Amino acid sequence: MKLALCTDVLGDLSFPQMLDKVKSYGITGVEMTAGGWSPCPHVNTNELLASPEKLASFRLELEKRDIEIVALNCSGNPLAPGELGEKHTASSYKAVELAGKLGVKKIVMMSGLPGGGPEDKVPNWITSTVSWPDYMPGVVDYQWNQVAIPWWKTFTQHARQHGVEQIAIEEFPSQLVYNPSTLLRLREAVGDIVGMNLDPSHLIAMGADPIAAVRKLEGAIFHVHGKDARIERALADIDGLLEYKPVTETKDRTWNYVAVGCGKDLLWWKEFFSVLRMTGYNGYVSLEMEDLTMSVEAGLETSIDALNATLSR
Repeated sequence: MKLALCTDVLGDLSFPQMLDKVKSYGITGVEMTAGGWSPCPHVNTNELLASPEKLASFRLELEKRDIEIVALNCSGNPLAPGELGEKHTASSYKAVELAGKLGVKKIVMMSGLPGGGPEDKVPNWITSTVSWPDYMPGVVDYQWNQVAIPWWKTFTQHARQHGVEQIAIEEFPSQLVYNPSTLLRLREAVGDIVGMNLDPSHLIAMGADPIAAVRKLEGAIFHVHGKDARIERALADIDGLLEYKPVTETKDRTWNYVAVGCGKDLLWWKEFFSVLRMTGYNGYVSLEMEDLTMSVEAGLETSIDALNATLSR
């Protein structure tokens, strides 16, 4: 396995400055956003698609530093009703086109989440049992069979046409795919070009075991995020893990995203990567640093040290 960096955390730096910073950490792989929710600080997708000269200059900056794009990320909600879904759909299609021009074979995405019916104006995440109230089975059927599966069948065709070989879907809460079982449902419906971007922090925050998830997903893990979460026991034991407070209110939340090693210890991370390797994954692990309990630099250095100490190389 090799370490890469999700570069949005260095969004205050220019593209060349960011690459120099990545290189200073001893990292030679980057995952950069090219669509979706991100402001895409280092990839102007429309500009690069429109200008062969700017595309060539962009590639040259990477080549000069011997840095590889391990994936383009366009995580958003392309299935949302209305303008948001249209915007994220368009950016997802363009990200795939840019990947084709750059020779990048992997896209990282989220599945998207539709509304609860054709008239809804906002997405609707069903996480309760559908046994009651009795309107929920129809919502789930609509979301999967009328919206998600048709969208993804069309999108995967577009991806194949542009040379993308893997679409790694992050199991993010408030998305239709938010755990291994929902990922496998989509994969069965649209084909094995779809796999998991396994981000352990999300499974931890939902009370699942990422190591067990690795075993369940054998052969279907396309990408891994190096990201940790900590259950804040003094609060979670009282209120549980369903949490909607802003991520900035770290002291009052029942769980938080933290630097790698500040949630699960290094022994856990060694087992996680060992089981990943044992079940066939030997690709990049992209550090995604979103710890708001410390500075960006401290979070990056802490996480890099922990990952370098635990990756199965």
